[in-house]
Formats: sequence, C-alpha cells, structure tokens
Amino acid sequence: MELKELLKQVSRSFYLTMVVLPRSVRGQISIAYLLARATDTIADTELINVDSRIQTLFKLRNIILEEKSPEFSFPEEIDWKSLLSCQKNSSEKILLENISLIIAECRKFSLEDQKDIYNVLNIIISGQLLDLEYFLLQKGKEEVRSFQKEEQLDDYTYKVAGCVGEFWTRICRRYLYKKTTFPESIFLEKAIHFGKGLQLVNILRDLPADLSNGRCYLPEEELKKLGLKPQDLMDPKSYPKLKHFYYLHLKLALNYLKDGIDYLFMTPGGWRTWMMRLGLTWPILIGIETLYLLSQTNPLDPKQRVKVARKDLKKILLLTFFTSFIPGGWKRLFNRSLKKTLAAVSMTSMQD
Repeated sequence: MELKELLKQVSRSFYLTMVVLPRSVRGQISIAYLLARATDTIADTELINVDSRIQTLFKLRNIILEEKSPEFSFPEEIDWKSLLSCQKNSSEKILLENISLIIAECRKFSLEDQKDIYNVLNIIISGQLLDLEYFLLQKGKEEVRSFQKEEQLDDYTYKVAGCVGEFWTRICRRYLYKKTTFPESIFLEKAIHFGKGLQLVNILRDLPADLSNGRCYLPEEELKKLGLKPQDLMDPKSYPKLKHFYYLHLKLALNYLKDGIDYLFMTPGGWRTWMMRLGLTWPILIGIETLYLLSQTNPLDPKQRVKVARKDLKKILLLTFFTSFIPGGWKRLFNRSLKKTLAAVSMTSMQD
C-alpha cells in the first residue's frame, strides 16, 4: 500500500494538512505521524492486557530506534497476529499491517531527519507508557485514577502533543527557512503550546470516555478543593461544582491555540510556506470551535458528545482558502472565532 493512501485511511482530517505541506517536509512529518498512530493503536488495544501492551511498546520503540538498513523485516518477538486480530477499526489494522513498510521508509531519510523522528517518537511513546502505567497498571478494579497535580497534566500534554510542535518546527526550519533570522526560542515555545492546546482540547472533549476507561486527566488536588473525587465526574450532575475549574482549562486551551495563531503568523517563508500555513489554520479553527461547543453543553454527559459538524468543517476549509488571498483575511477570521469562544467561556465564568 502507498503511504499516501495509508495516511488517508488512518486520518482524513490530518491527511488534509499533510497533502498541502511542501514536498520537502511532507514525507518526514507523515512518517512520524504514522509511527505515532501505530504506537497509539497498540496502547489503546483494550482486548490485550496492559502488561502486554507495555512490553510491546518497549519492544517496538527499541526496534524503531535501532540503526538498520532500509531492508527491514519484523522479528518474531512481537505477536502482531494477536494485535491485528484485536483491531476493531479496519484502518488501524491496515496501519499495523504496514508498520514494517513505514519503518523502512523512515530509514531512507537523512540521518538528521531520522534523529528528529526518533526523538519525537521516543517522547510520544514515553507519554503513552506513562498513560498505561499510571492510569491502568496501578489502579484498582472499578477505580478512576487521576493525575495529582496540574504539573502532571502539563507534562503529559507536552509528551503526547507539545513535542510534535517542536519536531514540526525543526524539520521545517531545516528545509523551508534555514537561513532566516527570527526569535527561535519564542517560536519553539509557541509551537509547543500549539501542540499542548490541541491535546488539551481532546482531553476536555473526551472526559466522559476517559472516565469510563478509568482515566481522569484533571488533577485530583484541585478536584478535592471543589469537594469532588475523580469518580464523581462520571455523574453529569457534578458539573455545577466542576464548571469554574473546567472553564479555566477551556481558557488555557484557548490561550494555547492563540499561541498557535502567533506561530502561524511568525512562520517565515512567504509563498513557499503558504500551503503549510493554510494547513495549520484548520486544526486551530476546529479546536477553537470545539471549545465553544464545549462551553455550550455539559461535558460530563456522555450523551452530549461534542463534535464539529461536517458542514462546519467544509465551511472552515473554504473560508481559510478564500480569505488567504485577502490582506488581513486570516487575522479577521481568527479574531472572529476567538471573540465568539472567549465570550462564551467568559459567560461560563460569570454564571458561577
């Protein structure tokens, strides 16, 4: 199977961003994404016990990080047959079936590119292992386990998403604006915040599903101050107590996405990076809209699953494309979206 088709099957939304990337960076970022999705699929395969998932992730990480020739085949020490038979999602099964091909393609890149891909994947896998070991391996039956402190949540969002912004920036810096002078440390910080913001949106949106799987990413230390335990969040009636604290995290995610907007406008390269910047507008606007929708519902109620409608996704795609040709078009689009969402989360705060 061609990698382009594989990427399309695994993630239609991320595929849109990938196809508009400049050719010089598209392959590296696509391969890193597919490898991260493969390890994430293993981590999420609930039909296999936690110990086996952890051991498989350790083994796969070692295999990926080994220096081998592009001619690559998987050793028999990983039971792929069992993993494949447990995949309910056909695209994820296809992804695992093609993992050897993805790793072989990765080893065709320059040593610098491979090092960056391995580094980001190593960090992502450490986040996936943390998730399994902390939330599932150490918890008792029927227990919902929570992070204890806000710092743990911050560290987790960096490991599974913030580091991706860092990786993306290093690859693009190497090929698209190598000689450009700009405040690189600020640029990298905003790239990390961008990734953290997207992950925090997912955490806030997926709260009921994570709770049902024994995970609560919101810190228990703060929940206790509200008279709540992680298990209490499984009851939608607990939301009035949680509302202000939840709003603070909606606002934190929004501020991170604002840094994502800054990152987009700081990206050098003019027309050379125009398509890449276009691709970045989509997750930002989808993220902001998701935060708005979350402010309009009870996020603890699993029946009120928040998802940006397909018609709105199409609207975002068209608007970002056409407004890109109008001076200040993207800025006005972002400001309108930010204003609506900020007003909504501020109203949430005022009502508490």
